Amino acid sequence: MGTITINGKKVEFTNEKNLLTIIRKAGIEVPTLCYQPELSIFGACRLCTVEDDKGRCFASCSEEPRDGMVIYTHTERLRKHRKLIIELLLAAHCRDCTTCDKHGQCTLQKLAYQHGINNVRFDNHRETMKVDFSSPAIVRDPNKCILCGNCVRVCSEIQGIGVLGFTHRGTEANVSPAFNRDLAATNCVSCGQCRVVCPTGALTIHHNMSEVWNALGDKNTRVVAQIAPAVRVAVSEAFGLPKGENSMGKIVAALHRMGFDEVYDTTYTADLTIMEESAEFLDRVANGGKLPLLTSCCPAWVKFVENQFPEFKPNVSTCRSPQQMFSAILKEYYRDEANAKGKKTVVVSIMPCTAKKMEAERPDAYTFGEKDTDVVLTTHELIRMIDAHGVNFETMPSETCDMPFGIGSGGGVIFGASGGVTEAVLRRLVDGHDVATLDAIAQCGVRGDGIKEFSIPYNGIDVKICVASGLANARTVLESVKSGEKEYHFIEIMACPGGCVMGGGQPTDGTKVQRAATRTTGLYAADGDMAIKKSNENPLMDVFYNGYFKGKAHELLHTTYAAREGFND
Repeated sequence: MGTITINGKKVEFTNEKNLLTIIRKAGIEVPTLCYQPELSIFGACRLCTVEDDKGRCFASCSEEPRDGMVIYTHTERLRKHRKLIIELLLAAHCRDCTTCDKHGQCTLQKLAYQHGINNVRFDNHRETMKVDFSSPAIVRDPNKCILCGNCVRVCSEIQGIGVLGFTHRGTEANVSPAFNRDLAATNCVSCGQCRVVCPTGALTIHHNMSEVWNALGDKNTRVVAQIAPAVRVAVSEAFGLPKGENSMGKIVAALHRMGFDEVYDTTYTADLTIMEESAEFLDRVANGGKLPLLTSCCPAWVKFVENQFPEFKPNVSTCRSPQQMFSAILKEYYRDEANAKGKKTVVVSIMPCTAKKMEAERPDAYTFGEKDTDVVLTTHELIRMIDAHGVNFETMPSETCDMPFGIGSGGGVIFGASGGVTEAVLRRLVDGHDVATLDAIAQCGVRGDGIKEFSIPYNGIDVKICVASGLANARTVLESVKSGEKEYHFIEIMACPGGCVMGGGQPTDGTKVQRAATRTTGLYAADGDMAIKKSNENPLMDVFYNGYFKGKAHELLHTTYAAREGFND
């Protein structure tokens, strides 16, 4: 604990890890391109450099705070220093700012504007490099890379994969996969966390908006949308509404006005996932099946297991993800000519996750020879399409989802937060549905971030459960099971830290902590507003199992997994 004088004002500090954190807590914004609080200190960009009372300049992100320090953050010397750095970065940077996917959200562009840079004094002598479009989820443009290292560190430290790294030296320095492989030829799981921390357009979402516009313009095509739970608490951020607000009704209305014929909530098949997954779990427990059961909702996590822990492939639930379940059901429903009415059906999935684009292209993403999900849009793409259509989202009146698949439970809604799948399973397995019972489940240890371990008594068994998010945490969990150190009956993993609310396709405004907190709170609030809390109490479950889809549950709702060749880069 101590006191630092910042721009003439005394500021107290306690256990902050660096000077930059204290400066920002004091309400002063110092620019940076390479600093991410959840990642290791890199100190590459030097934009956060400050000056002390002795004229010494140093990067505030890597400087330990000391009692009695006197700091200046915006002197004329520092202003010139930062302006020069930005100019040098721009000199070695692609200049297609007006057409760049990151236009208006690029940190480098914002800093250039703030520092009054109208022209760049230096020539760009860097050779133009190939743009990597190989991944269905992420586009990598090395011409826009500023070597901040954010993507390298998040892939290694948070996700534990290490697909990206620094190559070459000096002016030839670059960030790429080993041996300059395409992303599609690596262990990349398409989680998109690299895109989230990239301050420029070097890593962006592989867009599919034009495919949707084309489908909407075809009068002989029925365009059907499904919307994932986490999307509803992120869209509001882009339209001036309170962060974390549940905007599902507005999204449905906007899609209807854009020309979508039908709009559904993926919570319907989240409920089906709970029905099938809980039955699968109980069957494995009763009949000596492979345990622990690993959840299968997250395609990035599934690919991670296939690539790096193939011995756990039999442990992964055979349930398809809610996305793939819904798409398969919709396609099956419209195979009936009475329902199709002579129109082709295109299923558009709107997801918080870039990995869902990869999932839709998997060989097992087909039913009866037909592709299930035709197009996957991220939340980011949805926002752009709403803007492009001229929809006034803020004033848009709410509308409900269409039928016959328009009802979901609160258990399905909370799928978007880490621990949500497990909580929904527990709701399904217990008899009570009163407030006290649901509160007890919520407080059992299932909610929160990181690695969570707890046990629940059920039918004479002490069921041991683990919930984790972030693939580095997932690796820790699987290694502990593999070594025999830990023993679980059920494991839920989400690839993105915090769950789907922090997916790679979500908006990136604000800090990670702010985004996670508001979106997670918003999901639980949406759950609180739902009349139906438990998946098995959704009346459409009986309609599914005993109605049109009777006898087809296994073909429509389950899948198989293949071991994949891993790369040890």
